[in-house]
Amino acid sequence: MSLTTTPSFQIWRRFIAASPITCRSSLSLVSVSKSPLLKSHRRAASLRCYCATRMGDAIADANMDAVQRRLMFEDECILVDENDRVVGHDTKYNCHLMEKIEAENLLHRAFSVFLFNSKYELLLQQRSATKVTFPLVWTNTCCSHPLYRDSELIEENALGVRNAAQRKLLDELGIPAEDVPVDQFTLLGRILYKAPSDGKWGEHELDYLLFTVREVNMKPNPDEVADVKYVNREQLKELLRKADAGEGGLKLSPWFRLVVDNFLFKWWDHLEKGTLEEVIDMKTIHKLT
Repeated sequence: MSLTTTPSFQIWRRFIAASPITCRSSLSLVSVSKSPLLKSHRRAASLRCYCATRMGDAIADANMDAVQRRLMFEDECILVDENDRVVGHDTKYNCHLMEKIEAENLLHRAFSVFLFNSKYELLLQQRSATKVTFPLVWTNTCCSHPLYRDSELIEENALGVRNAAQRKLLDELGIPAEDVPVDQFTLLGRILYKAPSDGKWGEHELDYLLFTVREVNMKPNPDEVADVKYVNREQLKELLRKADAGEGGLKLSPWFRLVVDNFLFKWWDHLEKGTLEEVIDMKTIHKLT
């Protein structure tokens, strides 16, 4: 196998094509040998170090779990402005690079599903160890993105988001579509937040929050989910306490914690009382930190 056909080299080529500031652009600067800036050996050495770092990042990307790598490069997220108007699309990879998020203010549409059983217990999942962002953290039932495709771009009654939620409940948790009809999701509101994961990766999302009460069949996908459990209010409060205390390395996703701290227990009360419609607010986009 030649160097140019190795997986690492192919990922490096794709990385160069996708990156806003790449070693390719730096090397083109090097070719302009008459530039005063580039006459400095220190600057040239700095550029070589920069390129080496970028190559290291690309090789690390090549070592990414195969399923996650495919999703990162093939899935196209919906880019929106802060008023949730669609402004374009980009790969999941680019949408989760903190460098791109900070440099270009990339904001993508997302959703978070909160699925309760008939006892009003909330289904939580622990994200798999191979997830690129926030591996092994506990979070709400399902969190992902509508993709830039016709069925998930439908704005009327947020049908595109509902379709995406149904799709990902099957992908991640093996919940059949018939167990979670799209018309049984209640959209309660939207939040906008930004959260770094490990320095390189992070989230900048306009997140739709959906509740549903269903008894479901479930077969979690190990590529996506490490563990699942139903919790009542008191059990969730104990999880929060452990996460705050750092017990057992337990961590919660930042978007889940924002929803818990700002809305969840109030909405949970209304859910049990049958008055959930009283707290629906799809006009406001809550900017949370």
